[in-house]
Amino acid sequence: MDKKNALRAGALAAGTTLMMLLMTSPALALTRDDGDDPGKGLSVIETLGLYVLIPVGLFAVIAGLVFALDKSKDREPKAKAKA
Repeated sequence: MDKKNALRAGALAAGTTLMMLLMTSPALALTRDDGDDPGKGLSVIETLGLYVLIPVGLFAVIAGLVFALDKSKDREPKAKAKA
């Protein structure tokens, strides 16, 4: 019975994905809307900095602060009780 449910779920997911892909048309992105005022595009360096370097840097700062300010003393693995 689990195989039948998995097959049904997979078919539903594939059908939903296919319908989403068919309904979205990239050609619509070429027409400008009223009030649309796009700015200049980002360079590769600006894009990498904005979407890769800044998040990685923020993660490193937050992880460093958590590690540095952690006051717990139980970092040692606990010994197993002998039976």
